[in-house]
Amino acid sequence: MARTLDAASGRAVEIQGRGWLPRWLTADHPLPWLLPMVAMLTAFGVYPLLYSVWLSLQERSRITRQYEFVGLKQWAAAFADDRMWHALGVTCAYTVAALVLQLGLGMAIALLLDTDRRGYGILRALMTLPLVVPPAVTGMMFLLMQDGQFGVLNYYFVQLGLIDASRPLLGTPSTALIGLMLADIWQWTPFMVLIFLAGLRALPKEPYEAAAIDGASAVQQFRHLTLPMLGRVIAIAVLIRGIDLFRVYDYVYVMTGGGPGTTTETLSFYAGRVFGVANFPYAATLSLITLVVLNVLATLFVKLARVRF
Repeated sequence: MARTLDAASGRAVEIQGRGWLPRWLTADHPLPWLLPMVAMLTAFGVYPLLYSVWLSLQERSRITRQYEFVGLKQWAAAFADDRMWHALGVTCAYTVAALVLQLGLGMAIALLLDTDRRGYGILRALMTLPLVVPPAVTGMMFLLMQDGQFGVLNYYFVQLGLIDASRPLLGTPSTALIGLMLADIWQWTPFMVLIFLAGLRALPKEPYEAAAIDGASAVQQFRHLTLPMLGRVIAIAVLIRGIDLFRVYDYVYVMTGGGPGTTTETLSFYAGRVFGVANFPYAATLSLITLVVLNVLATLFVKLARVRF
């Protein structure tokens, strides 16, 4: 039996205990409840990371077929690999360009949908539909739409004079990365819209009423009120999408395979290609380089944007 304090009388009252439960389930200590999550993080996070670090310091012997410790040989080879630096440059260019476009489109659409008029609730709900489509399916869909012979997007781009009929979007080195971005922008701009909509809905109305009385225009209200008050929301959205964009793999694999040549080969895709030829130590090294670069950039962004979690 356990005792509790009666708020009305101030006397201790006995309550029915749960003796049939194990003692660790009825304890107040948080550790038993954290153990399952700690076990999952260890199995699927800590162990793979430590194994990748160990693997990046090894090299498979062609004679014994066993891994041998070679120190930083794989890392030195990676930093001397021109293809790795090219893939890193493609990844950074893809991330920055797609992020800027998604940020601008997401904010514009969120401002348009930030209203209580009838029917706009359905439009806000429809914005979630692209998010439930698997990226591989999205990539295949845009691959067909950008086909040089029957692709609908390719046809209209030709009609508008944006591209030449003999140089399809995904088959031309100068435009292949743009073709990848179209799929990414279509699928993940709604994510930015939903985040910005939530932020806009949470903004107080009083500053806008005061600004309207003072004669401030809509552009001035957006510049001096909306953007400053949405600063933290924008920073978090940029951080989340930036991390996801930097490790893009699905669209590259489905739509271009890194081509033409290595024009659209990102760092994650290059690591996957090396992994596919069973060069596991070098693939682990490339993956760790991706992780290090991503963590450094994310940490710098958090410091500069002064985001607090």
